[in-house]
Amino acid sequence: MSHSHTITASSIAVVSNISIAQGQTVTQGQPLLTLQVMGTALPVVATHSGVIKRLHVNIDDEVVTKQILLEIEDTPQMASSEIEASAMSSTHKALLAFEARQAMTSDEARSQHIAKREALGFRSARQNVDDLCEGAHFREYGQFAVAAQRQRRDYQELKTATAADGIITGVGEVNSQTLSLVETSAGFKTALIVNDYSVLAGTQGFFHHQKLDRILAVAQEQTLPVIMFTEGGGGRPGDTDITIVNSGLQCASFSSWAALSGIVPRISVANGYCFAGNAALFGAADIRIATKRSWIGMAGPAMIEGGGLGVVNAKEIGPIETQAKNGVVDIVADDEAHATYLAKRCLGYFQGAITYSEQEQAEKDAQQTSLRDVLPDDRRFVYDMRKAIDILADNDSFTELQRQFGGAIITGFIRLEGRPVGILASDCKVLGGAIDVEAGEKAAEFMQFCNGFSIPLLSLCDTPGFMVGPEHEQRGAVRRLAKLFTSGAKLTVPLVAVAIRKCYGLGAQALLGGSTMKPHYMLSWPSGEFGGMGLEGAVKLGFSKELAALDDPIARQALFEKLVAKQYANGQATEVASVLEIDAVIDPANTRQVILQTLFS
Repeated sequence: MSHSHTITASSIAVVSNISIAQGQTVTQGQPLLTLQVMGTALPVVATHSGVIKRLHVNIDDEVVTKQILLEIEDTPQMASSEIEASAMSSTHKALLAFEARQAMTSDEARSQHIAKREALGFRSARQNVDDLCEGAHFREYGQFAVAAQRQRRDYQELKTATAADGIITGVGEVNSQTLSLVETSAGFKTALIVNDYSVLAGTQGFFHHQKLDRILAVAQEQTLPVIMFTEGGGGRPGDTDITIVNSGLQCASFSSWAALSGIVPRISVANGYCFAGNAALFGAADIRIATKRSWIGMAGPAMIEGGGLGVVNAKEIGPIETQAKNGVVDIVADDEAHATYLAKRCLGYFQGAITYSEQEQAEKDAQQTSLRDVLPDDRRFVYDMRKAIDILADNDSFTELQRQFGGAIITGFIRLEGRPVGILASDCKVLGGAIDVEAGEKAAEFMQFCNGFSIPLLSLCDTPGFMVGPEHEQRGAVRRLAKLFTSGAKLTVPLVAVAIRKCYGLGAQALLGGSTMKPHYMLSWPSGEFGGMGLEGAVKLGFSKELAALDDPIARQALFEKLVAKQYANGQATEVASVLEIDAVIDPANTRQVILQTLFS
């Protein structure tokens, strides 16, 4: 004899979706329909396996608490299955309950929330986790957490509407499916933190912070690198269950995150809105990646308005165009998929050396003669330093940081025969390569970063020195540029420096770690020029009286050019090497091999 089971509404709601039909066979735990409650989707699942005997509601119907939604009738076979189920061990029953509870946190059970993300062209938090791990195992921490709002909302609803309390945390293997490491001692285990904007706009609630603190402690104890997706609106004021917290300022998440600086690499990814506490976490990371559709600010619209600073549209706060130019964002990604790829790529530099085939290495070696053609014939003309970097580095291994900020110095990571190397390089297309305060601070921080994680450095120098002038001094040049010397003095990792062309003044010294004697090997191409300041400036300053004594402008220019030529001859790389101010002058084509021998032999 078959039995019928009725399923009723748990609260006042509206039927927003029906995924089954009358007469359809369903299994226990299968999603049947969705109720909309206060803007939140509440899935209704089958309590038993059987056939839909009768569907009592339609889409857009308003229902009240305990109203019958549908009836499920056992089939004879299913009835016997239910009898068998009743005889199941408590362990098996608990397992079924666990599986049903776990399913409530899945994207399938939260289809309406995920549909909103997809409508914006964004991914779900779990899709980002899956992409990070590429099918490798992920051990989740705190999956069954819900928002601390049981006093104001139905607990059954919270299980899906506030799944994981808006933050997915755990330990997964990143790059294990794609990266062939020469040595695996560093391993692929990575602490992953992915904020879920589909849960209360990614805001940080009580249990959210507890989960965050827990995984940060795990990362510190196990020395795991961290990738954190930070989309979200900051602190959440609506957690009513916690009555013993007033200010919330005892929260340790921000301190715990900052305490990992210099201990493990930390990579943050922003997409969409990233405000307040979420932005603070983003900004404190070592490498910061943001999509083109990102808005990042230390306060969102509500906080700005609450502070009496007017009504501001969210998209006016920290757009990517602003945050890339001011150095807040290191790399701009096209979208979340691209950002995830970049996060994995950047992490790879800290995971170790990778292998290349002998053919790939032979092809790279054959490219090196083209370095002889990088520089223009006229020493006053600009050229593309990134072309030189691409020739030197393993194919497709260069990842640049903060390209739109401090452009006079290029910073980033490359690989040489699979080994990670940090690179500092002058860009003569920006301010003629003169180092301004932004470029100086950018380079100083990058030196510290590489030094902290034992990544050797390569410096390619072509600079007329520090940027000068009254306007630059108003920006604190004396204080800010001095940071380069501090970073260089504290370097313990190997440094190889190559003078490509101009190597002048304090700026050049700073780019070399402090002096031409700081690098493990101080090299120059034959095109290298050395001096306490730019040749033209040195002549104008040192021979001002002689030049002023000539009334004839043609004669004055002729003397000037003669004196510049003499200074150039004295400052040529071979002459400087002859008095042991640098270690060697090399054929540009040999640069890669000499660097490899110095850093890794």
